Amino acid sequence: MKHLKIRKIGNSYGVVLPKDVLDHLKVKEGDELFLIDAPDGSLKITPHDPEHEKVVETAREVMREYRDTFKELAK
Repeated sequence: MKHLKIRKIGNSYGVVLPKDVLDHLKVKEGDELFLIDAPDGSLKITPHDPEHEKVVETAREVMREYRDTFKELAK
């Protein structure tokens, strides 16, 4: 378990993430992180955009459904 302290940064507040946490998330300075509401009321922090993942999954479903059509078009 990590203990993080909320700090005032300008007119906002922030949390400084230790290097080992950034390494674990495979992110670096300038990357974006997303906070996701979990069903149990907690928050999940992730470098993956959940909206983008939905779009990719929809595209995969379309590609599976029209696999033969795409093969014909690729000729």
